[in-house]
Amino acid sequence: MAKGILGKKLGMTQIFTPQGEVVPVTVVESDSSVVLQNKTVESDGYNAVQLGFGTVQDRKVTKPMKGHFAKAGAKPVKFIRELRLAGAPEYNVGDTIGVDVFAEGEIVDISGTAKGKGFAGGIKRHHFKRGPMAHGSKSHREPGTIGSRMSGGGGKVFKGKKLPGRMGGHKVTVQRLTVVKVDAARNLILIKGAVPGPKGGFVVIRDTVKPMK
Repeated sequence: MAKGILGKKLGMTQIFTPQGEVVPVTVVESDSSVVLQNKTVESDGYNAVQLGFGTVQDRKVTKPMKGHFAKAGAKPVKFIRELRLAGAPEYNVGDTIGVDVFAEGEIVDISGTAKGKGFAGGIKRHHFKRGPMAHGSKSHREPGTIGSRMSGGGGKVFKGKKLPGRMGGHKVTVQRLTVVKVDAARNLILIKGAVPGPKGGFVVIRDTVKPMK
């Protein structure tokens, strides 16, 4: 069965192995992820478990969501995500899942929202090369040609064209990260390497998808 929890990124630090090697880790806090809903092929067309995490003030929760939380017997939460499952869900609504669902050495995938960078040019956003830096050049960092107006497009810019624009703020998934340590007493899980998002950002930790042979 697929495993997963929701958590909050606390930041990065480093630990030392018994051999004296330095391991950079990201610390994620997850006191408990509560099961809010089970979805099945028969009722919803797919199998999934809906998890909730974090606290939120009652005045910031809509009436439909209050009913949804009450049906699950759970307090209102701030962060809600679904984990798609291959088979029928095995969790019961209202159950809580802690960091101890994972063990040291397991491989996981982590999803989060990347840091927003605001408006960025083509060099920073897409790693374009700059133009000539001589005095005669007037396009040091400007994007170059984006194609002929007659070549297959009829004078339009196609969707997805690499150009300056908003950078960051999108969902990012880093695959096959190693669980270095699980501290169930303090509700912490240490992941080797970097995890998407800023400090305090919400993340989804799930067991990695095995590559197809």
